[in-house]
Amino acid sequence: MKIAFQMDPIGAVDIDADSSFRLAEEAQARGHELFFYGPDRLAYQEGRITARGQDMTVRRVAGDPAVLGPLREVDLADFDVVWLRQDPPFDMHYITSTHLLDRLKPGTLVVNDPFWVRNFPEKLLVLDYPDLTPPTAIARDLDTIRAFKARHGDIILKPLYGNGGAGVFRLDGNDRNLGSLYELFTGFSREPLIVQKFLPAVSRGDKRVILVDGEPAGAINRVPAEGETRSNMHVGGRPEKIGLNQRDREICARIGPLLRERGQVFVGIDVIGDYLTEINVTSPTGIQELERFDSVNVAAKIWEAIESRLA
Repeated sequence: MKIAFQMDPIGAVDIDADSSFRLAEEAQARGHELFFYGPDRLAYQEGRITARGQDMTVRRVAGDPAVLGPLREVDLADFDVVWLRQDPPFDMHYITSTHLLDRLKPGTLVVNDPFWVRNFPEKLLVLDYPDLTPPTAIARDLDTIRAFKARHGDIILKPLYGNGGAGVFRLDGNDRNLGSLYELFTGFSREPLIVQKFLPAVSRGDKRVILVDGEPAGAINRVPAEGETRSNMHVGGRPEKIGLNQRDREICARIGPLLRERGQVFVGIDVIGDYLTEINVTSPTGIQELERFDSVNVAAKIWEAIESRLA
């Protein structure tokens, strides 16, 4: 097959951690042709969806993970699969990408399905499952956020469309910084904020469960660094081996059929204790860590799901 990856610069990836690199590596091992382009090189031109990029051969060499050909323009309708793998933030640039890629249907399979990526932001899809999630509020109004904090005391405040743990604050019952943080966030963004009741179980880890076409493939545990609330690996969280428990399987059984129906082939959900906190569909990570811990070739499972959809 001809496979295009819309992603951030391939030269900067960590070959031992990056999920996009691992997906490209597995595709190459299966005999598929690879093409790389950045999201800024995607375009609509008189009825065609085009990209300016380079043919790509990946290799497991730290600091030099890919051999790239000359820059050329392609018609993405000529490809079998396009991977939407650029990192958030989930802003208007990202949303525009989903609109353009959506025009490739039905001839080209875009993974994950861009229509539903646009309608399933990480922190919003969970609102469909209030019985699975901690108490949550989404608001731009400070009085609403203050009232939520008064009800729950110890809370997490974060940008609604953030990623990688950036801008995540814990405000306990003694904290006096809510007003200042509100001014900071609303001073540079018109987006609402999301607040959730703090879950003490996060000290034991924030579990990332990988789902492939709606079915759980396994999980890793991300443990916060000493003195840190956030468990994201971008900010020092430590990945650990962990299995799926009964609650994890219950959560996956609830959300899996919807993800499969809506073309979300590769999804990473976050579970703290008994609670679902995020459903990551834009550019989930974690498959290399899971492969090392459990010896499960998750990338192969993902490609098998894609090949099944194309068949």
